[in-house]
Amino acid sequence: MPLRVDIGARTDVGRVRSNNEDCYRLVPALNLFVLSDGMGGEAHGEVASALAVETIAVHCLETANNPSTPLLGEPRADLSDKTNRLASAVHLANHRIHEAALSDPAHRGMGATILAAWLDGHRMSLAHVGDSRAYLLRGGVLEQLTLDHSLVAEQVRRGLITPQQADTSTMQSVLIRALGTRPEVEVDADEQLLLDGDSVLLCSDGLTRMVTDPEIASNLITHSEAQAAADRLVELANENGGEDNITVVVIHLRLGSEGLLARLRRWAGGSSDAASSGGGQHG
Repeated sequence: MPLRVDIGARTDVGRVRSNNEDCYRLVPALNLFVLSDGMGGEAHGEVASALAVETIAVHCLETANNPSTPLLGEPRADLSDKTNRLASAVHLANHRIHEAALSDPAHRGMGATILAAWLDGHRMSLAHVGDSRAYLLRGGVLEQLTLDHSLVAEQVRRGLITPQQADTSTMQSVLIRALGTRPEVEVDADEQLLLDGDSVLLCSDGLTRMVTDPEIASNLITHSEAQAAADRLVELANENGGEDNITVVVIHLRLGSEGLLARLRRWAGGSSDAASSGGGQHG
């Protein structure tokens, strides 16, 4: 029996920033969810994040309709075709942001994180660059599915600092990998088997710097409706300081069936592809 997907999403400027450089895109027709956190400030990080999510959404739609579309990057034999196509879309987004930054002096230095999830039955394809995170809640236990590509996270992995020191480090905003900063980028791609009752959270660091993992888990457990969970997570981040832009996408998975028309009706007032832009400035 297929898994029914309940989607909730929200972005917010937070309580400190004057503009929102986060951007997300939902493509319910593909069960594709993309989130990006722009960086660059005056270099227009919001341009980079919007270009990232749009490129990935369009590329995945094109490859879904035409599977023979050439892939960018080296395909991995241990991953499904869909996961390799998602990673290819991230490579394309990196190329376009890098070229846009080179072609316009006002955009020099812009970049973005990227986090994309593509559901196919009980399998979820993930691709990411940067420190936006994917979490899985299963049986009341929250697991981080992605590795942060940040300086402090790398220092923790190497045993140079403790997680507690990382939480208070002044270098938290420094990324060691991001879209657009170089002609080529290493993309982390993986797959996750999904089960009935699972919840998936995609979020920018504006959430994870303000809300602890136990608070995130409690919220996902408490709110059975995905949109209510997304709304409350953003509220918590703002209540705890709202120091950065906040974007969350919550996906609750339950056994059952739901037609495309019903899913689109739940998104009445918008198109089948929902987008919102504005988030976190790194550095």
